[in-house]
Amino acid sequence: MKKNDLLLRSLMFVPAHNDRLLNNAKTCDADVLLLDLEDSVQPVENKAIARQKIKSMMGAGEFDRYHVFPRVNDRESGYLLQDVQELATCGITGFVYPKAHTGQDIYFFDKLLETVEYERKLPIGSLKIIPLIETAAAVLNAQEICQASSRVVAIAFGCEDFVTDLQGIHDAAGLSIYTARAMIAMAARANNVIPIDTVHIKVHDLDDLEKNLGLAKDLGFEGMLILHPKEIPFAHRYFSPTDAELEQAAEMLQLSEEAEKEGRGVAYINGKFVGPPMVMSAKKVLEKGKLIAERVNARSKT
Repeated sequence: MKKNDLLLRSLMFVPAHNDRLLNNAKTCDADVLLLDLEDSVQPVENKAIARQKIKSMMGAGEFDRYHVFPRVNDRESGYLLQDVQELATCGITGFVYPKAHTGQDIYFFDKLLETVEYERKLPIGSLKIIPLIETAAAVLNAQEICQASSRVVAIAFGCEDFVTDLQGIHDAAGLSIYTARAMIAMAARANNVIPIDTVHIKVHDLDDLEKNLGLAKDLGFEGMLILHPKEIPFAHRYFSPTDAELEQAAEMLQLSEEAEKEGRGVAYINGKFVGPPMVMSAKKVLEKGKLIAERVNARSKT
């Protein structure tokens, strides 16, 4: 699976030991389910239960219409190897790797996945990675984290852990996390990796959610981490091209192709010059529209 084949507008966290939330997740409209084995699964005895529930539900095909990325426990927890060994063959797309500090952390995880793939006779590289950027060091090392493994399809921002590590304050205006968000989006885009914005912790303040989604889209993010299903339609609206954008993109490509066939160096749309960056952007808009249409069609058949 290539990065461009992944639709990652909404990635919803689901505590994997919680039957009610797991069953609710089966009917949600999220693009990705992040079945959590880490922070939300406490006490630690519940981690084994969570792994078993993921295997059972994946084996029964209950999450077949989603990309599934379990969030494993971190490298120093003592549970990482067991998480990977038990879940690698259950049909998941990959793993969310928490508390990535440097590229070396992702290189280590890449080699761990490679070993498990060899043992289980899986295609090498089939398991993908979404590192969580949760510390000041990780923000500064976001570029090398993106470059550490070809398995990295996206990086996601964890703002609360970041602010704690920064010893700062998550202010209402979001100024304390603005620079980190911009750096994460730039590092991802510079390496053809999908940038995923942080959770919105005020889950019932939908006006504030929309404000943050607008900023995230302006910064170049392609999706966000979701805590509550009510946030999903908002994320999809902001991270999906509108009908007007799709129409304009198609017209732009048509005019550009006509200009090339006729030997004209330039094309115009609405009085504006159509240059190579605009053509490239139009192609990406149409690719995203195609992915969304395929997802809608697939869900209508289930």
